[in-house]
Amino acid sequence: MAEKEEVKLLGIWASPFNRRIEMALKLKGIPYDYVEEKLLDKSPLLLELNPIHKKVPVLVHNGKTILESLVILEYIDEAWPHNPILSQDPYERSKARFFAKLIDEQIFDAGFVSMARADEKEALVEKTRELIMHLEKELVGKDFFGGKSVGFLDFVAGSMIPFCLERGWEGMGLEVITEEKFPEFKRWVKNMEKIEIVKECIPPREKHIEHMNFMVQRVRSA
Repeated sequence: MAEKEEVKLLGIWASPFNRRIEMALKLKGIPYDYVEEKLLDKSPLLLELNPIHKKVPVLVHNGKTILESLVILEYIDEAWPHNPILSQDPYERSKARFFAKLIDEQIFDAGFVSMARADEKEALVEKTRELIMHLEKELVGKDFFGGKSVGFLDFVAGSMIPFCLERGWEGMGLEVITEEKFPEFKRWVKNMEKIEIVKECIPPREKHIEHMNFMVQRVRSA
């Protein structure tokens, strides 16, 4: 009988970076222990495992610590190669990585700051729309970013945009992504919401909107 693997995930319930890891683990069918961290009171374990950034998510696999959500996703795909989340085609993999960085660096930055800075709101909302339009074009003719099945870029984009940033925009009364301008994106979100492992990882709406409002207020008062 195979020895039981140690798989532990440290995260915060509202974090898109954490939720995408849970989606991947669930797709792979990997049992894991989950440790909920507190945003303002980080545990000694988290500080020990991630002394550089002191952030979630942190994945522990058989005593080895893996950090940074995009790195963790690729590690999961290589450590458990069944139900692959990245394409075997090098070009498709490179595109997925490029758009993942676009989402985590540019879309997240513009999208979140648009809630916190009233004086720059309109310009930042427009910048966010321009960036998301690249994803809109990528989804034409596809059920998911990789084609017919959910995978790496769906987890990254889904956890960050519809199941995080849009919650914050909703709380601020902003409608950034409309059905009229982003029909492919909206169709993709509906497809994502039909996937059981994705549904299990979507934070509860009202609680999440409240959390995003709290985060915006923190940035404004900093």
